[in-house]
Amino acid sequence: MPTALIKAAAAVDPNFKIMLMPDMNGAFKNMTAAQMAAEMKPYSTMASSFKLNDGRLVISPFLAENKTAGWWSEFITLMKNSYGINVAFVPVFLDAAANRNSFASISYGMSNWGNRNPAGNPLSGSNPNSPMGLAAAAHSLGKIWMQPVAFQDVRPSQSIYDEAQNSQNLQNMWQIAIASNSEWVQLVTWNDYSEGTSFAPSAGHGRALLDMSSYGLYSFRSGASPAIVRDTAYLVYRNQSVSAVPVNRSAAPMTLRQWSSPARDTVEVLTFLTAPAVVKVTVGTTITTCNAPAGMSSCIAPLKVGSIKASVVRGTTEVSRVSSHAAVTATPYNQNLEYLVDSSRR
Repeated sequence: MPTALIKAAAAVDPNFKIMLMPDMNGAFKNMTAAQMAAEMKPYSTMASSFKLNDGRLVISPFLAENKTAGWWSEFITLMKNSYGINVAFVPVFLDAAANRNSFASISYGMSNWGNRNPAGNPLSGSNPNSPMGLAAAAHSLGKIWMQPVAFQDVRPSQSIYDEAQNSQNLQNMWQIAIASNSEWVQLVTWNDYSEGTSFAPSAGHGRALLDMSSYGLYSFRSGASPAIVRDTAYLVYRNQSVSAVPVNRSAAPMTLRQWSSPARDTVEVLTFLTAPAVVKVTVGTTITTCNAPAGMSSCIAPLKVGSIKASVVRGTTEVSRVSSHAAVTATPYNQNLEYLVDSSRR
């Protein structure tokens, strides 16, 4: 499967590269260093495998601390001595603070899997174990930092969820990537639908998360906010309150992670405007209005039962409108605490 994917990438767009990220919580965790080297070797000569400008093959294992730094050092040596492959090692940790020093001597860069709520992604770097602090620590070791960027995390199979506070978690993580001078960004994740973290297009959010992130990506790469040429509004909401009792109670209800931001029942209209305008949000029979400036801004309204719609008016002209594809219900069949997104663009 990975081979087919990398070959397909080369055929579709030679400039698209795929970074190798073995999951050390899966089958790879039972391999020897020699077995891992043999597993990675075939990808080294493939055109779309991501390499540095100096030709080093980038290998960025998830949950790298499932193996010791000594094990990874052996793997890197085997790649060089057995196959002539120079590796740029970029471990992704669940706990970067506890592992960065022991891995520093063998690493080109580092990353952390990260949190999925605004409380866990503060914009301040005063806490050395905050995202800003972790990036600064990696840079002090002379390593690049790959900042994780995520929208939400909702796991029915594990009966837990994070409170993303509409799009606030996504906004915070992009701001951290920029403010920390991170060299790389990882969108976490592309298609892990079971954990509600996917950026890939879906019925729940269409292509909206990719469109919303294009603003942060442009700012990250260029150092300046992009010019907005079309007024756009996004609705970010749940189709039920966090306390709603589902009809189907066959599964254990999801509970808030201990370290998450507090749960809240809100609707957000995230706007990208060419000039100031008035945002009107109707949730059921409740109307909320906000004066939105040019650029990106959020208008927050209470979540109520019923359909949701938003209108953006400049002067006497409506410049954007968006409606929810799902109504808010007091009696959902299943518990679903992931945020849904609708866009005025598509």
